[in-house]
Amino acid sequence: MKTLQAQEIAAAVAALCQDVNFRLGDDVRAAYRQARGREASPLCREVYDILEENASIAEDQLLALCQDTGCAVFFLEMGQEIHIEGGSLAEAINQGVRRGYGEGFLRKSMCDPFTRNNTGDNTPAIIHTDIVPGDSLRIVFAPKGGGSENMSRIAMLKPAQGKAAVRDFVVESVSLAGANPCPPTVVGVGIGGNFERAALLSKKALLRRVGEPHPEEAIAAFEADILESINRLGIGAEGFGGTVTSLAVHIELQPCHIASLPVAVNLNCHAHRHGEILL
Repeated sequence: MKTLQAQEIAAAVAALCQDVNFRLGDDVRAAYRQARGREASPLCREVYDILEENASIAEDQLLALCQDTGCAVFFLEMGQEIHIEGGSLAEAINQGVRRGYGEGFLRKSMCDPFTRNNTGDNTPAIIHTDIVPGDSLRIVFAPKGGGSENMSRIAMLKPAQGKAAVRDFVVESVSLAGANPCPPTVVGVGIGGNFERAALLSKKALLRRVGEPHPEEAIAAFEADILESINRLGIGAEGFGGTVTSLAVHIELQPCHIASLPVAVNLNCHAHRHGEILL
């Protein structure tokens, strides 16, 4: 049995909140450069230059990549042989968010849904926890901005509609979103499970390195097919028109009920932020 102190978790989360909001992943920046090379529009190529410059300034000066530092979304894999002392796991995460967002001068966006009164510290965090074998705690942090999150969609398709309807729904979702999610986007697609599981799968799909194909060859080919259809829409970087609207399509799927075909779409903006720590 391994023991972790709640304060140790909180300190690690505080540092992670700042690091992820200040530093864009190498995979995203590489995807910018690849997209720029494929982009036919001079204006959109200029957008990629600006995005690269923005990422460099944010990292060098420890500033937020985007003013919308999002809901604090966490995916935890907690070993079943871990014992936490000094407080609850959820409170340790929330304490880390309070400290990280406060000390890092990151925008606090969480508010009451009706009064719109701000909680003042970007809590509560959105926490998803899986219990796994072992004695380690993996914490994945993925801040999610409102502009991209508001473009989320879910559909309960008929099983007979099959892959064609899934592709059409995903492409339609990106088309309807237009410039709102600040493209170039990364498109997370969740297929199967049930209503809420499909939505969670679509968000977890965004945690993969940009452009890393699904391990199953047929699903990887489906991702490429959907991405090609999306990039024919002509929305382009920041909605200025162009060759590249999305950098990648990532699919996660699992078995579903015989009467259902749930599909969810969750978009990430060009500030495609996530990072992790292992305790």
